[in-house]
Amino acid sequence: MNDRVDLRFKRRNRTKEHFKSALIELIKEKGYNAISVKDIVNKASYNRSTFYVHYLDKIDLAEDLLNSMMLGLWNSVGKPYTAGQEVHTSKISKPSFNIVSYIDENRDFFELIKYDDTLPGLHTSFPQTILKIYQEKFIFRTINDIPVNMDYFKMYTAYGFYGLIRNWITSDFKESQEEFIEEVIDLTKTHIYSFKYTGN
Repeated sequence: MNDRVDLRFKRRNRTKEHFKSALIELIKEKGYNAISVKDIVNKASYNRSTFYVHYLDKIDLAEDLLNSMMLGLWNSVGKPYTAGQEVHTSKISKPSFNIVSYIDENRDFFELIKYDDTLPGLHTSFPQTILKIYQEKFIFRTINDIPVNMDYFKMYTAYGFYGLIRNWITSDFKESQEEFIEEVIDLTKTHIYSFKYTGN
C-alpha cells in the first residue's frame, strides 16, 4: 500500500516538474504575460484536465515554481555545516558556497532573472531570500572585530553577494563555478573574519 502511495506521489511530483519546466521555457520564448494554460499544457505534452488536477491557473503554477526554487536556495546553504560550527574565512572552500552550486545546477530557472517579462516576484524574492539567509543562518565576525551595525553589515554583504550572482547569471555564467567561487572567497576575506552557522 505504501509503495502504491509513494509511486503516486512521485508521479504527481514528476508531472508538476514538467509543468514548471514548460513555464520556464515559455517565459524565455514569449514572456510571462503572453503565456496561456493552453501554451503550458502543449509544451508539457499534457491535457488541460491534468493541469487543473495540480494547479488552479497559471498564477498558481508560477507561485509554486518560485516558492519551490527559493526553498531550494534556502536549504542549499546549510548542507556543508553543522549547527554552531564556526568557519574562519581563511579556511573556506568551494563547499562553503553550496548556494552557488545550487544556482549553477538550476541555471535554466535562474536565467529568468535576465528577462523583464519574467516570473512574477522573482526580481524581489531572489535578493530577499539571500538577505534572509544572511540574517537568519549566520553570525558574522568582522576583521579585527571592528564594531559595526550588524543589521547593516548583513544587508550590505547580502546585496553585494546578490549583485555578483546576478552579474554572473546575466553574463551567461562566463566564469566557471569554481572560478566564480574563488572570486567570492577572495572578496569575503576582505571584510569577514569568520561566520557561525546557526542551524536554522
